[in-house]
Amino acid sequence: MSLRELSITGLGVIDQATVEFSSGLTALTGETGAGKTMVTTGIGLLLGERADPGVVRRGARSARVEGRFAGDDLAAGTPVGTLVDDAGGELDDEELLVARQVNEQGRSRAWVGGAQTSATSLAGVTSELVTIHGQSEQVRLGSPERQRLLLDRSCGPEHVAAVAAHQQLYAERQRLVAELDDLRRSSQERAREADLLRFGCDEVSAVAPQPGEDDQLREEARRLQSLDELRLEAGRLTAALSGDPDGSGYDDHASLGASGLLGLARRSATALARLDDQAGGLNERVHDLAGQIDDLAADVARYTDDLAADPARLDAVMARQADLARLTRKYGTTIDEVLAWADDATTRLADLDGSDERIADLEHRLTALDTDLARSAAAITERRATGARVLEQAAGAELAALALPDAQIVFHLEPRTQVGPYGAEQVSLLFSANPGSMPGPLSRVASGGELSRVRLALEVVLADDDPGHTFVFDEVDAGIGGAVALEVGRRLAQLARRSQVIVVTHLAQVAAFADRQVVVAKSSDGQVTTSGLRVVEGTEREQELARMMGGLESADSARAHARDLLDEAGQRLSTRPRS
Repeated sequence: MSLRELSITGLGVIDQATVEFSSGLTALTGETGAGKTMVTTGIGLLLGERADPGVVRRGARSARVEGRFAGDDLAAGTPVGTLVDDAGGELDDEELLVARQVNEQGRSRAWVGGAQTSATSLAGVTSELVTIHGQSEQVRLGSPERQRLLLDRSCGPEHVAAVAAHQQLYAERQRLVAELDDLRRSSQERAREADLLRFGCDEVSAVAPQPGEDDQLREEARRLQSLDELRLEAGRLTAALSGDPDGSGYDDHASLGASGLLGLARRSATALARLDDQAGGLNERVHDLAGQIDDLAADVARYTDDLAADPARLDAVMARQADLARLTRKYGTTIDEVLAWADDATTRLADLDGSDERIADLEHRLTALDTDLARSAAAITERRATGARVLEQAAGAELAALALPDAQIVFHLEPRTQVGPYGAEQVSLLFSANPGSMPGPLSRVASGGELSRVRLALEVVLADDDPGHTFVFDEVDAGIGGAVALEVGRRLAQLARRSQVIVVTHLAQVAAFADRQVVVAKSSDGQVTTSGLRVVEGTEREQELARMMGGLESADSARAHARDLLDEAGQRLSTRPRS
């Protein structure tokens, strides 16, 4: 896959420009200040780099960059295709369109396959397609993390997968350690909590309350405390139903009570029925009513018998209510809430009492994990050591061809005191440019030009492991010239045999090796400088190379020199073996 087209609008000095890239080596050239760096800045935006409002062209409301990628690897079900699908985008006939827009306030928007998404999601897709090597990348190359990633990449995909599996094991170990530390640290708190819960559960168990018992006791206590009044009213009811034997407080008929009066009514009703058949219904109703009153009087009598005073029972009820009140003051407003608290406390106690078992289980699992991690780390170390020697030799050969014949790079594996997330060692890339010099940290001992060549040498060596990728080199020719520049150009062309390469260069010796040369040309309307991109071929390319060599584009000798340079590049590519 490769970047086929890049469109830029309102970015820096570029008003609007579109450029098509070849699948091999493309050189971006132009005068200083023409805007070559804006091309790499635009690609960087497509890679999710920070949206700086300063890149928006003066007078424009926003800057927009669009990229079109194409290739066999851009299909549904491929790794990149899956990433596009996860971002909500779609592939169009093995082509992918991505875009990024930055406004003058610094806010940005991103698109993947036609779907708006986040810059992070965009970067997740495009970082699988493009790698930019500029001054910032050379700075990052000085970090141990970047150096480890580089070495691991050289050891092959199986090794990279093994490191990822090791990371997962380590992450699991960290999770278990955190849980174990928390359990141990809070052991005293858990013991205090368990004691309080156990005391409460014992207190509830000793009282043994029943659901709704507090309501039942409250009703029974109220009844026992009202016995005198209840007996008085029950007596009156009995007298009203059955009559008052003493006749006190009643008129002549009152002493008969309802039952006696209904007896008189019953006799009269019977007499009516004998004399008149039509009174038979009345007679039946009077007899029924008299029977109901007799039954009611009997029930009242039994109720009255049950109202015998029971001071002992009242004391028992009051004592039981006091026991329940002690529970509701601590564990709930009702007995039902107290019982619910006891159930929850019992469950929590089971968890607390099981903490010791959990600690033992965690310790056992950590022991097993440590064994697995040690075994995994040992295998990673062995593969790294082997891969380091191979990469050192291959990169050393490339550096020799880049006019650093005595340069040496060494991947030093410093053992760690404990196994870490990436293995049992820290990887350091050491470098020396001169014979007899002890290799030192790359970031401290290498010059800018040397860093550029180290970066290029490593990418050339590793290119076979990442075919079809797009590499963008900016400032790769910093601090070099002459024959060294020719070798840099040849190496870039060699890398372009397996991957797409885009190089921003000010050296004609490098540009001469390109399959396509794109000039970033600037013009001015007297107020605002604008830049455009155009592919140069034939005579135009010779003129551009002549300008880059410091000659006059129109001078026959300068153009002849440019033709010679193109011929030299062609011969070097055809005669020098691939390394």
